[in-house]
Amino acid sequence: MEANYRAVIQQRGAWWIGWIEEVPGVNSQGETREELLENLRSALAEALELNRADALAAAQGAPYEEVRVVLAA
Repeated sequence: MEANYRAVIQQRGAWWIGWIEEVPGVNSQGETREELLENLRSALAEALELNRADALAAAQGAPYEEVRVVLAA
């Protein structure tokens, strides 16, 4: 499954820093733009995995279903 997220990035001095707009707390830095983007991908993947695990744990003990939610533009 492919999903798209928007990152706000900027260079501050010798470092690149960035934030994923849609997921609070997902931010990173890197010495290059490319390193920053790879670090953001890694941080985002980890955050989504942890959020998914939390949601599934919260639903345990009762029947549940997983459904796709799509936002229209």
